[in-house]
Formats: sequence, structure tokens, C-alpha cells
Amino acid sequence: MSKVIIRQMLLLTIAGIAVLMDLYEMRIKNSWIICSFIAGLSYSIWSGNRHGIVQYVLGTAVPLVLLGWLFYFRMLGSGDIKLFCVLGGLMGPYHILWCMWYAVLAGAVLSLAILFFCGGFHQRFHYLEQYVRQLIETGKQSPYYRTGTAFENIHFTIPIFMSVMLYTGGIY
Repeated sequence: MSKVIIRQMLLLTIAGIAVLMDLYEMRIKNSWIICSFIAGLSYSIWSGNRHGIVQYVLGTAVPLVLLGWLFYFRMLGSGDIKLFCVLGGLMGPYHILWCMWYAVLAGAVLSLAILFFCGGFHQRFHYLEQYVRQLIETGKQSPYYRTGTAFENIHFTIPIFMSVMLYTGGIY
């Protein structure tokens, strides 16, 4: 079996199981992230590319560096960032940038569709205004999202999985 096909199956499996965990348990288990890291590193070593481990480390570091601030402001969950890190190890630093771009784009489209079909544009912008005002006045960060099952809380693993499907399908 081709090494490319194995990598694509590994990417789809990692992202697909992460979506299922997120939907059913509202989180991605660290045990799954660790297993995925090990599988990705094993693949990089097995593939025989002398730059494989360097590409793996760089691909893992890119999401952490670029998305860490979103976790700091609690706009993105740590599981989503860890998932991007795992995927980045397999995709490399260049392709994980595209993966993140398409995931954000897909997330924006999903969010706009939810707001459009469920209403709530005005409410959501009012919530953003209150959040920024509180941050400026108190200097204290609080989670940006509403707790519970608010309709605008999307599972970001879904757009991530959609982006991985675009990658494995050869779009980028």
C-alpha cells in the first residue's frame, strides 16, 4: 500500500474519531491525542524521509504557535489545538497552514448558516460587545463562549474534519 494512502487514512481516522469524541463527550480525550501523536511520529520515522522528523516537529509546532492565543482567550478549545498539532505533524508545516485556513473558513460558513437560519445576529454582536467591554474594564478574561448547549457553540472538530477531507481529496 502506498505511503500516501496510509497517511491519508491515518489523517481521516484521527480527525474522524476526534469529531465523534467531541460530539458525544464534548471533548477530545488526551489518550486519543497521545495515541495519535505516537502514530504520526511512527509514520514519519517509518516513511523513511530523512527530513520526516524535522517536518513532524515543525508541523506540530505551527498550530501551537499560531493558535495558542485563541486558547488563552478561550475562543478555541485546547483539544482543537492539540488536534491541529497532531495533524500538522503528519501534514507538515506548509499544509497545516492550509488546513487551519480551510477549517476556519468552514467554521465561519457553518457559524453564519446557524446565525442565519436560527436568527441571532444582533444577539451575537451584542454578546461580543459586552465581552470586549468587560475585558477592557476589568482586564479579566472569561470564556468567550457561552457554557452549555447554546446554538452558536459549534464543535470545531467538524470544520477541522472537513478541511482534512479537502486535503486528502487533493484540494490543497
